[in-house]
Amino acid sequence: MSVHTDLLRSAVSIIKSFATFFFVTNCHYLCTMVYRQLTEDEMAGLAARILYEDNHLLIVNKLPGEITQGDKTGDECLAETYKAFIAARDAKPGQVFLGIPHRLDRPVSGICVLAKTSKALGRLGVIFKEGGARKTYWALCCSKPEPPEGHLEDWLIKNEPKNKSYITTERPGAKLAKLNYRWLKSTERYHLVEVELLTGRHHQIRCQLGNIGCPIKGDLKYGAPRSNPDGSICLHAHEIRLEHPVRHEELHIVAPPPSSWPV
Repeated sequence: MSVHTDLLRSAVSIIKSFATFFFVTNCHYLCTMVYRQLTEDEMAGLAARILYEDNHLLIVNKLPGEITQGDKTGDECLAETYKAFIAARDAKPGQVFLGIPHRLDRPVSGICVLAKTSKALGRLGVIFKEGGARKTYWALCCSKPEPPEGHLEDWLIKNEPKNKSYITTERPGAKLAKLNYRWLKSTERYHLVEVELLTGRHHQIRCQLGNIGCPIKGDLKYGAPRSNPDGSICLHAHEIRLEHPVRHEELHIVAPPPSSWPV
């Protein structure tokens, strides 16, 4: 009987040892496989688009066509791509934290702020919600605005099924939208306009510029005569000023527009 007992104990011990080895080995494997493996070209491209980084923030130059957070398309979002980048660059096992305190529409390019800590995410959320971030956009328009500089105030209402905003009168559901604009220069066919965003309404810049006869290049939804080949629109989050959520110093970030812009 004791022989059988010893054999049973030996078998259990071997199984436990194997299970422990299997668990530890596969946990390590899974930690290294949390994110997809990026190519060297992808790593270099993502690194080149970083505008600012410290222990709390990652600010990058978003490409047109990228989504800032996951949606029904199932496409990889900007945050997930940069999680994979950080995991590979820093040889970091397990999960990488990147919070999204604001977003840019998919066809829009430019500055996108990501939070690397939960503390930064919470404070950035308040900053963006309360208008503490001063944002300037560049819009490449189909017509030159007249006058070349001005202030726009309109009531906007969003049509959810069409994912489109419309100019309306003050009424329930409408939100007041404000911006300042300034013409910068013109090419043979297009006109570069700087926009200081004073409120953050749905498709605000696109709708308000379209309403004064200056639709953004590629923006069929708001009056452009033709689309861009890549489905983008020539609206770019060019500059932002905001207080660092942890260090409480002012950050001033500028992002160059896409190289495809004819300016």
